[in-house]
Amino acid sequence: MLVSARSFAEYRAMFALTDDDLALRVLDCPGGAAGFVAGAGARGTDAVAVDPEYGREGHRLGGLALREIAHKHAEVAAHPERFVWSWFGDPDRYTRSRAEAARAFTADLARRPHRYVAGALPHLPFRDGAFDLVLSSHLLFCYGDRFGERVHRDALVELVRVARREVRLYPLVPHTGGRRYAGLDGLRAHLAQSGVDSRLERVDYAFLPGGDEMLVLDCGGRGPLAAAPPGARAVPDDPVRWRHRVPGG
Repeated sequence: MLVSARSFAEYRAMFALTDDDLALRVLDCPGGAAGFVAGAGARGTDAVAVDPEYGREGHRLGGLALREIAHKHAEVAAHPERFVWSWFGDPDRYTRSRAEAARAFTADLARRPHRYVAGALPHLPFRDGAFDLVLSSHLLFCYGDRFGERVHRDALVELVRVARREVRLYPLVPHTGGRRYAGLDGLRAHLAQSGVDSRLERVDYAFLPGGDEMLVLDCGGRGPLAAAPPGARAVPDDPVRWRHRVPGG
């Protein structure tokens, strides 16, 4: 899993966020080095991000994201055919957008650290229904080959627990693009047993091939949830995430 630095504009497109959505209390999980909370705060949205690295390396995430962006730029410039350019237009715009988001994150973290909470799935440090809307991008489904269906199930149940209205997840395909996560239907059926209806929605955004859908979970009518046990396996870290770390830097 890489250090993400997606922009506020990307979030609006990925999750089809309306002005009404941005009038709600919103959680970004996991936030990484994204610029969403910074951009949302600038327009008055009550938004919070949660990520395990905020309690360990939060002050360094922006710099790590910039290194990842430079690495990714070389990849997308060399192989543009592997990506969808309907939203970004070209590799240069992609790189500028991500770099600006990383800088916005760094500045906002320094100015409003209380908006960036240390925590990890499947046990988030928030009460039931603490947020109206929960957003989760580029984690679940994206890395389905690295952790199994039980990890996905426990994480989804926890996201639903802290959401009062909706959870929106994007994308539904692997980080390399392609077909939807194979266990998606089974996960939706499991949530339906607790009264959590779900639907797939097209969005006006794609960067990965096949990545133009989000999953929406309706939390308003849910019943009791089977929470993950205390010893449940957390969504794992991946050393690839830190490949640009400078020892002692």
